[in-house]
Amino acid sequence: MVDLQIDGLVSTVMSTDHATVAEEEYLQTLFWLQEAELPMTGANVARAMQLSAPTVHEMIGRLERDGYIARGEDKVIGFTDSGLEHAEGVVRRHRLIERFLTDVLGIAWDEVHEEAERLEHAMSPVLEERMLAAIGDAKTCPHGHPIVGGTRIGGVPLADVSEGASVQVLRFENEAEDLLHYLKDSGLEPGLHGTVTATSGEEVTVTAADGRECTVTHSVGETVSVIADPSPPPRIALPEQLVLARERYGR
Repeated sequence: MVDLQIDGLVSTVMSTDHATVAEEEYLQTLFWLQEAELPMTGANVARAMQLSAPTVHEMIGRLERDGYIARGEDKVIGFTDSGLEHAEGVVRRHRLIERFLTDVLGIAWDEVHEEAERLEHAMSPVLEERMLAAIGDAKTCPHGHPIVGGTRIGGVPLADVSEGASVQVLRFENEAEDLLHYLKDSGLEPGLHGTVTATSGEEVTVTAADGRECTVTHSVGETVSVIADPSPPPRIALPEQLVLARERYGR
């Protein structure tokens, strides 16, 4: 039994030892919202997972009954200790698998997200340990997200950066595989250093240090987190900007 206090409301819940695959998918989404400093609400979960409100409401109730989350009077969701442990675990495994598939097996980084989705739920502690050893000192997945929770570096959307600013690409917030294909084709990748050489309401172009021009639509630029100098004011993009597939980005 777990007591969790959110905004003055104490919720007593029964904690289970093992989450189902469906529950893990929701816990993963909730962790992503928390990591991105977005409100952990049913509405944002529905946007992120592209599911109907009734479907999400039912699963949120199940997560609460099973002791993984609790909700305050304002309906904002918070993790219980058990819920946070499960969420961090599935996210860590997902990002570790992506890095292993890319660095060790040589699979292109725009093709590993869906594979990791399938493998993350059945990964044993022994396999996880072996994969960690195999990736060496890598700290992020190939899309730039930290493997270990709590080590995320703050960034700003590429779409906000002014022409002439220098940038370093941190991560791709949207890991929909079709959008990752588009980003790879553009030449952008986490770790790339360059300069914003053109920006408009339609497109953003980053010229890399080696002279390559990487152009994406302005709305795709909303999903690319960068460090910029000079930097625009910090801003958190909304879930509908970050998690839907490329059809919403002028493709």
